[in-house]
Order: sequence, then structure tokens, then C-alpha cells
Amino acid sequence: MKANISGPDTRDTDLERSRLKAELAETWKTPCGLWGALATVDHKIIGRRYILTAFVFLALGGILAALMRIQLAQPEARLMGPDRYNQIFTMHGANMMFLFAVPVMEAMAVYLVPLMVGTRNIAFPRLNAFSYWIYLAGGALLWLSFALDMAPDVGWFAYVPLSGPQYGAGKRADIWAQMITFTELSALAVAVELVVTIFKQRAPGMTLDRIPVFVWAMLVTAFLVIMAMPAIMVASTSLILDRLVGTHFYNPAEGGDVLLWQHLFWFFGHPEVYIIFLPAAGMVSTMIEPFARRPAFGYLALVMALIATGILSFGLWVHHMFVAGLPRLGNSFFTASSMAIAIPAGIQIFCWLGTLWDGKPLFATPLLFIIGFIVTFVIGGLTGVMVASVPFDTQVHDTYFVVAHFHYVLIGGAVFPLLGAVHYWFPKITGRMMSETLGKWSFWLIFIGFNLTFFPMHILGLQGMPRRIYTYQPDMPWHGMNLFASLSAIILVAGFLLFFLNAIGSARSGAAARDNPWDAPTLEWATASPPPSYNFARIPAVSSSHPLWDRSDILAVASGLRTDRRELVVTSLVTAEPQAREASPRNSIWPLWAAIATTVMLIWSIFSPWAVVWGSIPIAITLIGWFWPKGTPEDES
Repeated sequence: MKANISGPDTRDTDLERSRLKAELAETWKTPCGLWGALATVDHKIIGRRYILTAFVFLALGGILAALMRIQLAQPEARLMGPDRYNQIFTMHGANMMFLFAVPVMEAMAVYLVPLMVGTRNIAFPRLNAFSYWIYLAGGALLWLSFALDMAPDVGWFAYVPLSGPQYGAGKRADIWAQMITFTELSALAVAVELVVTIFKQRAPGMTLDRIPVFVWAMLVTAFLVIMAMPAIMVASTSLILDRLVGTHFYNPAEGGDVLLWQHLFWFFGHPEVYIIFLPAAGMVSTMIEPFARRPAFGYLALVMALIATGILSFGLWVHHMFVAGLPRLGNSFFTASSMAIAIPAGIQIFCWLGTLWDGKPLFATPLLFIIGFIVTFVIGGLTGVMVASVPFDTQVHDTYFVVAHFHYVLIGGAVFPLLGAVHYWFPKITGRMMSETLGKWSFWLIFIGFNLTFFPMHILGLQGMPRRIYTYQPDMPWHGMNLFASLSAIILVAGFLLFFLNAIGSARSGAAARDNPWDAPTLEWATASPPPSYNFARIPAVSSSHPLWDRSDILAVASGLRTDRRELVVTSLVTAEPQAREASPRNSIWPLWAAIATTVMLIWSIFSPWAVVWGSIPIAITLIGWFWPKGTPEDES
């Protein structure tokens, strides 16, 4: 049956609205207690867990980074030996890339996208719960191995033959490979959920040209995840087969190829940069509107730039391999594509600047982080064009110039917008405002500390300091810059500490937030802050890309959904016309059991290939329990 579109929701009496909300709250509630916490499929609860867990991993990764800066502050420092440094170096990179950067962007989408498109839950909510438990298990595996002195020590990229059976003794490289399986399985699950949610659960009237830019960014990102991440899963599975079963995918003596690893890894690795950047760009395009107090300049250009970036990102991976001895003609192609991808990035920057130029900027903390992002990302983009040149890259490859470049791209291009997004959506998630004073202090400390820490690394790279070294000789000309960078890192750490203190304190006792404290135009602000379990008492219907700026007090609504069972509106792909009512699964403990069974199988397979055979049995049992018919459509998805 189809849902119906009715006029503005003005005829319901207060009593009728209260009764409607009470019935929906009962239908969509998460039970109290341990069982409710473990069985919930509410995208908001799972999204909050994702975000908090990712920020815990950010803090842990930051501690490792601080230890490395202390070690490198002085020549021949003795804080740690080479083995421990290799573990910390690997842990820092793997943690930040696989446990923080990608998951936190998907976490924000898990929470926000259903609200922004005007639906009551994410598609495949039980799969969403499963994806979080798998992500948590992968992170726990990595950090438990570090506590047991079994942490990976082959770099976050795990190049063969260093990570292969000949040189990678013990189980350290196997733990890295299976951590990849955990995190990529989680990411793929979330990507599928986002694609279906955006394509089929948008509010009636939300045509493709009315979708918020952040939602467009997450749609492009989800397709990147689906197309890129299987490559790294194939690479890591082939590695663990070489190590455990005795295959020879990467053994040249038996017909394998070590460069196959680099091709598979970087075919995933460079799109991963944009899997991290594109959500951040979408956040900026969405946040900039209420603070410029006007619609974003060039909506179509912003959306097309996101799509173009996603497409071009698959043509760049070889610029990580310019010194690997590949044909020069091929290198030339990837030089051109590496420079071409700067064009859509530049289009977005000019659109953001145009929005601010023609608006009336309100310099609140989120806008400060947006401006900081533009400055740092431009610097990272310029050095990216530099390393896209084969002759220059040949000179600075594996030096601290590259370290500086990718930190400017990843911290400048992702973390700055993310911190701004936390300030922006914090009242939506918690119902409280973060302190503006502490927010501005944390911004300036992070901005100044970041640039003072990482900009000198460009100079260290030009002076020839190689990356991935745990110490250096006193006669090298690197001491002064390293000491300066390490001391500057104290400012950066202070900024992040202030940010965390602000977030924790504000969540507990911050000022109560209005439902729409920023006067923003998108649908997530059309419901209470924080949202109820059902998100919207009546599904909104929209007629523009800025529905809350048109007439936020008289939004049209979709009617016809039952209140005694969980139902969603399914809409058409292009025009978002209502097509059907769809049952949404209820809470279930089976995703947790499936995640536990999968975790046991994957960890067991580090030690025995038979784990894949015997471990599949409990996985099959949990999946049967998950999908076993229980009498209602809500319990069979």
C-alpha cells in the first residue's frame, strides 16, 4: 500500500499529536537494560556508539603519535627501540586509517542520513547493528595484540615481502590482515545500507536535485567503498593465504609478484583518501549555509564535483608507485590524472568561498573549522600536485615531505571539517550546546599547533630525512626541525584535550539546545533535539532543497503509516514519489551473535585454515536465527 501526501500538519489537536507520539514511541522504543542495549537497531544509538568508539581510537592514535614525536625530538633517543617503534608506527597508521578516519565518517552518516532524508530508520537496521559489533571486534583485536606485544610491525600498508612468510615471523602480519577483514566488512555493510536508504527512503518530494550535499557526498562515498574495498580484502586474504596455507601470490620464485600487492593495496588506498575527504566536503557544503546565512553557491557544481572526484579517484593509485620501475608512459598517465583531480576540489573551494563572499558570515566555531579546513587543505592539495610529478616524487619519495603532505590532506581535509561537524550537530545528538568559548580556543590551538608541527616536515623531507626511521645520527641536519615539531605538538595535543573536555562537559551540563539552534534548512532540524526513537511523528514531504527555510512551521507530511508496527515510506529513485509502505525490522540479538561467531572464525583463522570450515557452522546457525520466519515482516529482515 502507498503512503499519502497531505497538506501541512496543522489540523491535529494537541491531544491527537500526543497520542500519536506515544503510540510511535511504544512501537519504536529500545527496551531498557542490557538486552535492549545489545539488541537495539535504532540508527541513532548505533551511530552514537560508532562516533564515540571512533573518537576513542582517535585519542589512542594521538597518544602513539605523541610517543613517536618524543622519540624523534632528539637524535639517538632511547625512549623505545626499533621493534617497539615499528609496532607504534604501524599501529598509529592502521588505527587512524582503518579504525578512525573511514569509520567516523560512516558513523556520522549512520546517525544523520536517515534524519536528513526524512525517514524513521536506516535500511537494513540489523545489518547496521552487525556492522558496529564487527568494527568493535576488529579494533579490539588490534589493540589487544598491542597490549600482548604482538602488534603488527610492517607499516599500515604491510608491503610484501616484508609482511610475507619469509620476513614476517610470528602472527603480527596475520593480525593486521584480519583487522583489515573486520573493518572492511563493517564498512561495506554500512555502504550498502546508505545506498538503499538514500535511493529508496527519501522523504516524498525530495528529488535528486533536492538532496542535501552531505547526503550526496555519502552516496558517492558508499559507492567508492563498495568498489574499492574488495581490492584490499582480496590483498589481505591473499597475504594470509601465503602465510598460513603456503600459496605464492606474492612470491616471485613461484610465479607470484610483489608488485601485485602494491597495485591491489593502492587501488584501494587512494580512493580511501577520498572516502575520507568526500564526507568532509559534504559536511562543509551543508554547514556553510546557516553560517553564511544563504544557500550554498553552485549546488549543481558541488554535486558534480563530488561525483567527478569519486570517478577520478580510481585513476590515481600508481602515483604511489613512481619509484617501483613501472613503464614511463603509464607514469605519465597517472601524473595527468593526479593533477586533474585537483580541478573538482578547486571547484568546491571556489563555491565555498563564493558562498561566504555573498553571505553574511556568522563566525561561530563550526565556521572557524571550515575556514581552517580550506587553508590547510589548499596547502595539502598544492603539495599533492607537486608529488604527482615523477621527477619531484622520485626525490622526495619515502621522505618526511610525504608525511607532511598526507597529514595536511587527511587532518586538514577531514579532521578539521569533522571537528566543526561535531560542534554543529552536537545539539542534534545530545540536546545540548557545546561551549563557544572553549570551541574557539580549541580551534586556534589545533590550527596553530597543527601547522607548527607538520609544516616543518616539508623542510625535513627536502633535507632528506627518510620516513619510518626510529632514530637518526647527531651529525644529520634534522635535529632542530624535529625538536621544533615535537614541541609544537604540545600545542596540538592541548587543543585536542580542550576539544574532548568541551564535548564531555557539554554533554553532561551544557546549555539546553533549541530544536534548530543554527536556523539550518535541512530536515534533521525539523524534529526534536535529540530526536525521538521514531525520528518523525509524521514523515515530512518537501518541495525544495531548503525546506526549513521555506516554511518550517507548515511542512507537508506523508500519512497512511501504521503506528502499531514499524513502517517506512518507500519512494521512487528519481522523483521520490511514494511507492509503498515497508516494514522495518524490530530489535534483535541475532546480529550480535552473528558478529561474535564471525569474530571467533576470523581470529581462529589466524592460527588454522580449518577455522574457515568449522567456524562457518556457528555463523550459519546465527544467520538462520537472524532470518528465521517469525510471523511478521518486521521480524523477518
